[in-house]
Amino acid sequence: MLFSKSIEPKCAYCQRGKAIESDTILCIKKGSMEPGDSCPAFRYDPLKRVPPRPITPDFSRLKDEDFSL
Repeated sequence: MLFSKSIEPKCAYCQRGKAIESDTILCIKKGSMEPGDSCPAFRYDPLKRVPPRPITPDFSRLKDEDFSL
């Protein structure tokens, strides 16, 4: 499955909301909303959701012996 079915509803990635500022979403149903708010009319838009950045690996603990055969 490409997308999880347990995504928490937020106006920031709803089909019915348009970002007018970084901290304000204009909703067709409810008007001006905060990005973290939601309503029963939530419809998920996967193109609006920005996934968290992956954790960078820590290579400082590795030694040269770890890379030899």
